This record gives sequence, structure tokens and C-alpha cells, in this order.
Amino acid sequence: MNETMLSYHDSKQARLMTTISQWLFMVVFGLSMLMMSGNAHAEEISKQQVKGLDEQVQEIKSDVLTIAAELNRLEERLLYPSNTQVAVFVSLKAEDTFLLDSLEIRMNGEAVAYHLYSYKELEAFKKGGVQRIYTGNLNSGRHEVQVTMLGKSGGGGDLSHRESFWIEKSVGPKVVEINLSSPGLANEAIELKEL
Repeated sequence: MNETMLSYHDSKQARLMTTISQWLFMVVFGLSMLMMSGNAHAEEISKQQVKGLDEQVQEIKSDVLTIAAELNRLEERLLYPSNTQVAVFVSLKAEDTFLLDSLEIRMNGEAVAYHLYSYKELEAFKKGGVQRIYTGNLNSGRHEVQVTMLGKSGGGGDLSHRESFWIEKSVGPKVVEINLSSPGLANEAIELKEL
């Protein structure tokens, strides 16, 4: 009888241990599920926070760029009032094959602009691009503009050409376009248009 009691006691203890193990397993499983859902929720919150911060940074960047553009406009108005302002733009004839190396502009004998051209700038010119090469102040009256261009002709030879023009500056802003092409019989290498 003693053996029976021991085996009954052992089986009861084994069942109790199994029940406790199952209960502990359920508690641990439940806690781990809770922690995983908490982590997923924390990850979701942090993803939302990061996304919100990224959007705020983009808005701030946009605001800074807008402010910078407005400051540039204000600075230009201050430095170059409309009654004395002159702006010079450069373009190339689209069908021309010469390669522009450099351009120098003088006004009334004084050098006001000089630029060396890169391949990307020449490609932009061929696609119809226009470069603002100079902005400055001129008094009302007549002024001499000298333009010197250096480059390579379509055949690979050196190209150097200089032209002088007169412009009339009145009250109000003055816009001048310099259109360049390779020198030939049918066209001028440097044309100046007052806009």
C-alpha cells in the first residue's frame, strides 16, 4: 500500500508539475506576445515619428530656399536699382557647331565679365539655354560694349573674334542679349540685341 501511495503521490506531483509548467509556458508566451506587440507598436510609433520629422525637415528646407531666393531678389534690388540696372545675357545660335571656350565683356573699356565655358554649359546652350553673364549699374546715356570670344571652329581651328557695340541706357532697367555664332560670310559672329 505504501508503494501505491507513493506512485499516487508521484503521479499527483507530476500532474501538478505539468500543470505548473503549462501555466508558466502560457504566462511566458503571453508576456512575450505582449512584448512583441509592444515592440511592434513602439516601432510603429518611431516610424511615424521619423516620418513626421522627415516631413518637417523637408518643409524647413523649402522655407529656407524660399527665404534665400527672396533675399537674393531684395539684394539685387538694393545693389542694382531699376533706374541704373543693366543685365547682359549670352546665347548661341542653335544650328552652329563651333565650341565656345571663353567670353569677355567690357563696358566703356572696363572689364565687367569673363567666363570659361564647360562642356555642360555648351550642351545647355545648344538646347536653347541662355546665360546671365553680368548684372551691373550704368548711368543714363550712351555706352560702349566690347565682346571678345575665343573658341574652336567646327573644323577644329582656333577662333577669335571681337566686336564693339553702342547701347543707349535710359531711365529704367536695360537688358542686352549677346548672340554668338562662328564667323562666316552670311552672318555676324557676335550680335547684340537690346531688349
